[in-house]
Amino acid sequence: MSVKEIKEIIGDKKGAEMLQAIVALYPSEVVFSTSFGIEDQIITEWIGKNDIGIEIFTLDTGRLFKETYSLWSRTLERYQLNIKTYTPDTTLLEDFISKKGPNSFYESVENRKECCRIRKIEPLQRAIKGKKIWITGIRSEQSVNRHDMDFVEYDEINGIIKIHPLFDWTFEQVKMYCKEQYIPYNVLHDKGFPSIGCQPCTRAVQEGEDFRAGRWWWEDQSKKECGLHAVKS
Repeated sequence: MSVKEIKEIIGDKKGAEMLQAIVALYPSEVVFSTSFGIEDQIITEWIGKNDIGIEIFTLDTGRLFKETYSLWSRTLERYQLNIKTYTPDTTLLEDFISKKGPNSFYESVENRKECCRIRKIEPLQRAIKGKKIWITGIRSEQSVNRHDMDFVEYDEINGIIKIHPLFDWTFEQVKMYCKEQYIPYNVLHDKGFPSIGCQPCTRAVQEGEDFRAGRWWWEDQSKKECGLHAVKS
């Protein structure tokens, strides 16, 4: 089924109704990736409260904030869902750290991208293997690189269709929805962290800074993607 056909079937459906329509198309071939960011918590709420049969997975890089792990536990308790966990390949990670050290990602963009590849990209490829649809919490305003995306698109690199149910939501709308629905979210979001990744690579955003200024802050703005949502140029 093409991106255009899926868009037509989804139509003007929103939230849980959209997810249910997607599962009806691909009953066992839909996955949702959560990093326990505030957007992901909304989608988890829709899946959990409506008993929607979407497989949920997360990538545990081994360097997440303690607040993220705490929210992970709270999420499991609240929704009683199975969240499949993928971790870095031990051999790849051991080799990388042995050769370049534990903090080499600060030294060059190449090292940082290699760290992301080992801790995120390779586990992701295992997580989505054999699936047709990948649900994400991406929003268009999150970075310059995401303005050219659409809420349903074909990921040429990974060979999968991606759907972003919150694509046109603003950060304020996301926060308001979570508060109105009492959805648990990472306390770091209230401490200046709109985007939360690995602890060594994320800092709070200062007033007036870009949304993703806190991610890989030592790098050029245009390079601030880990590769999970890369597109062919």
